[in-house]
Amino acid sequence: FKILFLDESDQLTDDAQHAFRRVMEQFSTTCRFILAANYSNRIIEPIQSRCAVFRFRPLVKADVIKFLKRIADGEGLEVDDQALEVIYDFSEGDMRKAINILQASASISKKIDEKTVYRVMGYVSRGEIRKILELALSGKFSEARDEVRRLLYVQGILPSDIISAIYRELFYLDLSEEDKLELLDLLGEIDYRISEGATPEVQLMAFLARIAAKGRR
Repeated sequence: FKILFLDESDQLTDDAQHAFRRVMEQFSTTCRFILAANYSNRIIEPIQSRCAVFRFRPLVKADVIKFLKRIADGEGLEVDDQALEVIYDFSEGDMRKAINILQASASISKKIDEKTVYRVMGYVSRGEIRKILELALSGKFSEARDEVRRLLYVQGILPSDIISAIYRELFYLDLSEEDKLELLDLLGEIDYRISEGATPEVQLMAFLARIAAKGRR
């Protein structure tokens, strides 16, 4: 048999998949078809019924990091452990994605640290978000505001990414569980307002003001 491997098959439109199904039927005696997909529910039922479905778990962190270190050694890259941790978090256990992130980071510098990876991915680092939240909690609202503006207008970080980063860091703030729940609820409301067309800077400043008020209590 000949083997035809179709990667990202879930990106095919329904019409394209129906056409491909006919190809599968026509050449089933001489060819075996392997379809790789991230979302099996996007593959039409007539194709799924003709296939044996195998589901693969994300690769474990130790294996991904070990392979990335081998690549880094072969390419003469200096990658610190924290950068490897961040790469794995972004890759979500996808080795190809992890390698692509490492390659993109290497295009910037042969010495790759956490900041390099965040820069490549266009995301804000945990350290930067933690600094903003701690400034607001300590009553330094103006400094926290300036840091948010820098992320938005200098680094070009998307408001949605800032909100996601804040969400992850909120759990580590020195606040009561009740206050954390209130801020999480407000964060969701702000995210919704921005999606409906509200000004991101105004919404984020309102959130920082609420945190500053919590810190003064």
